[in-house]
Amino acid sequence: MSTSSRYPFTAIVGQDDLRLALLLNAVSPAVGGVLVRGEKGTAKSTAVRALAALLPPVRTVEGCRFSCDPAAPDPGCPDGPHPADGPGGERAARMVELPVGASEDRLVGALDIERALAEGVKAFEPGLLADAHRGILYVDEVNLLHDHLIDLLLDAAAMGASYVEREGVSVRHAARFLLVGTMNPEEGELRPQLLDRFGLTVEVAASREPDQRVEVVRRRLAFEDDPAAFAGRWSGEEAGLRERVAAARALLPQVRLGDGALRRIAAVCAAFEVDGMRGDLVMARTATALAAWAGRTEVGVEDVRQAALLALPHRRRRNPFDAPGLDEEKLDEVLRDAAADDPEDEPPTPPEGQAPEEPGGGDDDGPGPDGGGGGQPDPGDGAGDGSGGLPPQRTEESGAPAPEDAPEALTGAEPGESGGGTPRPASAEQRAVAAGEPFRTKVLSVPGLGAGAAGRRSRARAENGRTTGATRPEGALTRLHLTATVRAAAPHQRARGRSGRGLVVRRDDLRQATREGREGNLVLFVVDASGSMAARRRMGAVKGAVLSLLLDAYQRRDKVGLVTFRGREAEVALPPTSSVDAAAARLQALPTGGRTPLAAGLLKAHDVLRVERLRDATRRPLLVVVTDGRATGGPEPVALAARAARLHAAEATASVVVDCETGPVRLGLAGELARELRGTAVTLDELRAEALTGLVKDVTDHHRARRAA
Repeated sequence: MSTSSRYPFTAIVGQDDLRLALLLNAVSPAVGGVLVRGEKGTAKSTAVRALAALLPPVRTVEGCRFSCDPAAPDPGCPDGPHPADGPGGERAARMVELPVGASEDRLVGALDIERALAEGVKAFEPGLLADAHRGILYVDEVNLLHDHLIDLLLDAAAMGASYVEREGVSVRHAARFLLVGTMNPEEGELRPQLLDRFGLTVEVAASREPDQRVEVVRRRLAFEDDPAAFAGRWSGEEAGLRERVAAARALLPQVRLGDGALRRIAAVCAAFEVDGMRGDLVMARTATALAAWAGRTEVGVEDVRQAALLALPHRRRRNPFDAPGLDEEKLDEVLRDAAADDPEDEPPTPPEGQAPEEPGGGDDDGPGPDGGGGGQPDPGDGAGDGSGGLPPQRTEESGAPAPEDAPEALTGAEPGESGGGTPRPASAEQRAVAAGEPFRTKVLSVPGLGAGAAGRRSRARAENGRTTGATRPEGALTRLHLTATVRAAAPHQRARGRSGRGLVVRRDDLRQATREGREGNLVLFVVDASGSMAARRRMGAVKGAVLSLLLDAYQRRDKVGLVTFRGREAEVALPPTSSVDAAAARLQALPTGGRTPLAAGLLKAHDVLRVERLRDATRRPLLVVVTDGRATGGPEPVALAARAARLHAAEATASVVVDCETGPVRLGLAGELARELRGTAVTLDELRAEALTGLVKDVTDHHRARRAA
């Protein structure tokens, strides 16, 4: 992308924290990259692409595909060895984008196994990691990238090198880059283990100030009308910011991180219960970069505070339903306590309602030559609450499970389930009941062998996994099955004139390894929210069970959807999505009451699955129906429900019915529904991992029996 067609970094309005985090990584790539979280249309990608123009030019060895520095060439470079102080050229720093659908070979590079076997040479084609060396590697929608690719990416970023190994042939090359990932939390979260690998995180949101929004639109329209003229108007500010980045880089080695600052960093990480030591290290590097950015040679209190706001919020996440964030009042208290223990240090006591001194300056209308600042996040930018679209934490105000001795007549229970009293009418809507505590569930899987997106639930043909056989390659060979290749080549050695120890291998001899791994599925929950489920203790337990299954779906990288039914109809509370957090939020707010249109719920689920099969035929569904099996409302509700269930059975949809019926008198209706679905019925108690033994076998056996029939 040419400089004139790239939106200038200094023309970005607002988003001070985003600009500051990017600039700190430009000053010190050791900070570890930036993860930018936020809603769509908030200049995430624009800011990252604009950053490349601010980086200093790169000197490279002539003809080296791995961008070796002529002053210090990589001794292990595949294109080497390079002579010291050899001929070199200069180019602009690259900004390389990693597409969501990229393959492993595209990321790390491809080794030509055919030439390695037949000619004995390491023919290596560099990947995106090599292209990004000494530049920026940008991953848009990083949360949608396959886990194994994220692991490879973050390993290379941490080690500064990439390793490619294929059947004993190994290639290593340097891969040091500024890693930037962007994501919309509504489309799914990253695992906490992967979040921790990003140095800094920033929450961004569109400004709620009309004047600032007007300025954003004005500048964007001016850029689209004439990109070159717009870039020219900002060229002075861009040059000034570029010089400041270079000056901060030069000053960085002189910045002193004293014992007082180190103690504050350790105290903050300990107070916020940050796991491991990566948080401490990132805070130390960030605080040092902040001091260099401000032109100081000593790390101060304000640097430590700002470093904590950028480096710790995403490390506070303990489980998928926790919202990232940091309590700033607690942060200031910890820093004051740390200062009291070290009298030589200045206490961090900024005036109430006023942010501490901003290391980088900046204003609301857009950066001047300094290019953005820090300080406290603007609440309008979404950084202060750290919600990022995740469900709010459960509080006393949001509702809690009713006491165990609460009269069921007050909770909407049906007569057969209470010890007496008059039940509330089934048509009365109850307020949402908080979910019970989640628990570890046993694995529910789809039988057979699929070919869907990589995940951790059901068996599938995959690029990664255990080797199960060999086949002829239908294109480029990516996974050699060595034994099968040798067996295919061995009978022809005499005819091919073999004379030495080496094996004469030809294209027709090569065999591709077939592998079996795990796939993610579409788990569609169909939840009964009718009056028969309205007993507070029962609905709390049901929500707790569904929440537990959602947690399991998150860990197994599934898509999830939520259909609810009550009153006279069913509705899609959440269309299929990768955001398990959104499903948990909808579940928490789910009210109960009314009749039980079970057939409507099953038909709505059938429609959802039909559409999803058209969108992605390879992702196999798992239907989880959470009900007591009752069907009321309309003519012949039970017969209608049975016919709807048989529609799913006819399409061989794997299904599990979670039986929520309680009380001394049980009708066994959920079991009858499971038989119509040709699925499996389990009770809430059996769903727990410690109590459920053999559920996977039961689900699989049911579907095997169905196919045999």
